[in-house]
Amino acid sequence: MVLLSAQKMPVAKIAEVTFTSEDRVRDVIHNFNADGFDSLYPKYVGGRPRTFNLPERREIKKLAKSKPVEHGLPFSTWSLSKLADFLVAEGVVDDISHEGLWVLLRDEGVSFQRLKTWKTSKDPDYAVKKARVEHLYAIADGEVIPEPGEPTVVFCLDEFGPLNLMPHPGRHWAAIAGKNKDPDREPRPRRRATYNRNDGVRHLFAAHDLTRDRLFGHVKPRKKRTQFLELCRYLRSLHPADVRIAIVCDNYSPHLTTKRCRRVSGWAEANNVEIAYTPTNSSWINRIEAQFTALRYFALDGTDHRSHREQGSMIRRYIIWRNRHADDTRLRRIVAKANVA
Repeated sequence: MVLLSAQKMPVAKIAEVTFTSEDRVRDVIHNFNADGFDSLYPKYVGGRPRTFNLPERREIKKLAKSKPVEHGLPFSTWSLSKLADFLVAEGVVDDISHEGLWVLLRDEGVSFQRLKTWKTSKDPDYAVKKARVEHLYAIADGEVIPEPGEPTVVFCLDEFGPLNLMPHPGRHWAAIAGKNKDPDREPRPRRRATYNRNDGVRHLFAAHDLTRDRLFGHVKPRKKRTQFLELCRYLRSLHPADVRIAIVCDNYSPHLTTKRCRRVSGWAEANNVEIAYTPTNSSWINRIEAQFTALRYFALDGTDHRSHREQGSMIRRYIIWRNRHADDTRLRRIVAKANVA
């Protein structure tokens, strides 16, 4: 518009060439005459101003994180409708919709979450054991250079189970029920009832190599010291004898050395292995637990295996897939969310 005006083209003709109105052409030319080239740069704005100011948003967040019983209400938790009605009744806001309240809380970093259990460890050596395990994790992550004689390979080991032959709850894609949705749809699959389980149980002995980010697992009919040492010997065979390895595990009795049985400590001393125990009632420190969460999500949820061979095959095939796709976005998100340590 400015160039055409500089060439003495009339406003009506400029509007016709640029497919706009004459008033728009005059505004552009007048602004250019007043401000020069600065008038040609777009002036971005932030869109619609926020409906609620900062003090109101802070008060809404504070009330959402509080308990309804603290305000004399006979509810254990807030729903969006109850919280919105309470905000209006208390005069915090004049009006707010359920969707607007949900968006506001999400922007403020507040979401509706399930309450989980947390057990505090009473281990008198809690600080020492936790510090040692965290130091091994730092070595595996490359954050600390191991000193001479320290492990350079770190495994996290634990048992997953018992594995029953039962239908596991889960989700799946299915046609939406209702009018004009899918009149010929098949009945939605249901979980079968298992009144008798006569096939016993199995146990998964699994280990996660933190150094190479690989998962190993053996399905066994029993969960005793013999099976534990079988997996330990297999992990030991993956590296040369002069490479010191560390195995992080919990205080389950087959993992420990007792007065009557010194098989575990004797084997570890003879094979250049350090057994690092997590504090009592602190299984969350063991990073293998996050891998079990992903295993349950990908391989077991929504399944109904009729034999232990079928279920064990599913688990073994998942471990192979997991090691080949360790960078899978969904897998990493589940593991990161479950990994407390």
